[in-house]
Amino acid sequence: MKEIHAEHAELAGEFNKDEDRVDWHDETLWWIRAKRDKAVNQLPEWERLRDAASQIKDHVLGNLDTYLEQFEANALQNGVKVHWAANAEEHNKIVYQIMLDQGVLRMVKSKSMLTEECHLNEYLKEHGIEVIDSDLGERIVQLAEEAPSHIVLPCIHKKKEEIGELFHIHLGTEKGNSDPQFLTNTARIHLREIFLTRKVALTGVNFAVAETGEIVVCTNEGNADMGAHLANVHIASMGIEKIIPKKEHLGVFLRLLTRSATGQPITTYSSHFKTPQNGREMHIIIVDNGRTRQLGRPDFRNSLKCIRCGACMNTCPVYRRSGGHSYHNAIAGPIGSILAPNLDMKDYADLPFASTLCGSCSNVCPVKIDIHQQLYKWRQVIVKEGYATKTKKVSMQVMSNTLSSPTAYHLAGKMGRFVIKYAPFAVNNRLNPWYKQRDLPSAPEQSFGEWYKENRKKQ
Repeated sequence: MKEIHAEHAELAGEFNKDEDRVDWHDETLWWIRAKRDKAVNQLPEWERLRDAASQIKDHVLGNLDTYLEQFEANALQNGVKVHWAANAEEHNKIVYQIMLDQGVLRMVKSKSMLTEECHLNEYLKEHGIEVIDSDLGERIVQLAEEAPSHIVLPCIHKKKEEIGELFHIHLGTEKGNSDPQFLTNTARIHLREIFLTRKVALTGVNFAVAETGEIVVCTNEGNADMGAHLANVHIASMGIEKIIPKKEHLGVFLRLLTRSATGQPITTYSSHFKTPQNGREMHIIIVDNGRTRQLGRPDFRNSLKCIRCGACMNTCPVYRRSGGHSYHNAIAGPIGSILAPNLDMKDYADLPFASTLCGSCSNVCPVKIDIHQQLYKWRQVIVKEGYATKTKKVSMQVMSNTLSSPTAYHLAGKMGRFVIKYAPFAVNNRLNPWYKQRDLPSAPEQSFGEWYKENRKKQ
């Protein structure tokens, strides 16, 4: 049975009940955005790098079939087993079959937003396979039985005290100890045993090089390397859009990725996996899951350029104050609001409207995706296809009629000023969602149009 979820506005309302959490969530993400600004301003060639990355991705998307076939051929030549999955179900079945072939029931996994998109953990659990996420943030939300709320900072919504309580319950730490260094060391000890005993490890893929058939995985914790090097079998899950043509292009993308994500000059580990170790296996699963459909949408194909840096989330005023879980999708924020309707337009019809269209997301995107323009275009598609709510349709029609008639516009302005001045209770009540988190302004004495006519006569 398909899960029925609440919409963004309702879920954001739940998140906003804890004002302290909202404030530090907002401030922390803006601090990361500021780190990003400082890092990119140290590179005079930053805009040229963005242009280069965007053009490379444009070229790849226009020749995706050729580069995927080239990548497969080179990977096979390297001794890697290559699988193709049309959708999430096929991807999960392939992973499960590899586990069965190995005769093991336990896996260690590093961060992979594609496996979150495919709901791999839940699928394997239903089939008797234990999966342990080795990224610290991912492990925390896994213990909490939650989804990641951010693609780079999975547990950014969690307070250290909450993490301390989770570790006390699940890992047996001292109750009330929430010291970050203590918690990190506890996780290190806990995961060490996992790395040493798991025979199958799964990683994501940041970049797949068509020229050489190798994949590149970027982490700050080294957990992907630990899993892949200690296990007998390494499974790498990659979306078809992860392809880049040549190894030399990594110099462009690696410089953009980490500065955009965390304000660092480079990730601590940028690991290349090309051939399986002696006596071991390496599998790469190449996944579509709606990507070719997005590729066929001229207005939205640029979203496939995304390198999953999370910069659009860190800068978005809506995401920062509504939390990642309010997007009810594996990938939250502005980029998630573009990708999700492609997977299911009805289920995710609310997300393109969860934006101010301020354009900050597009300004920080390292590969120059026109994010806010795509959000606006998705709104048009959703309304045209009949997936907008009746309330939104009616309100938009009223606004359209008002803004298209000078008489109605001026009359509405006068009425608005009157209500704010003499009957503010008609606006500032629970029935008006716009009043939440806002203070009514003072009513102006006259409209701009009235002021303009009056002053124009004086000249």
